[in-house]
Amino acid sequence: MDAKKKTFIEALRTHFGNITKASEACDVSRQWYYDQLKDDEEFVTACNNIDEYVLDEVENCLIDQIKEGNSTSTIFYLKTKGKKRGYIERTEIEQKQINTNISTDHLTAEEIKDILGK
Repeated sequence: MDAKKKTFIEALRTHFGNITKASEACDVSRQWYYDQLKDDEEFVTACNNIDEYVLDEVENCLIDQIKEGNSTSTIFYLKTKGKKRGYIERTEIEQKQINTNISTDHLTAEEIKDILGK
């Protein structure tokens, strides 16, 4: 991989995956970035690794907040990572029985055909 691409990848890492900021830092266009993705599998892999790096960093921040006793962060973590243990919100829907016995005695044969779409 050439030096320009390596510099871009480092800028992408520094700017937490923000393509615009990395492009500005390297004085290249966003289109240059997308063009490289089409032609260079090694570049694609390196950029995907930046996405994983950013996710790891954000997860570390979340864990730090949990350690500090932030209840919102704790609840968020349990709702997303603790689903298997029952930490999930559910909406219960109550069903009511509907009377489906409708009299058509007062309708003409033509009106019944219109209702049925025939």
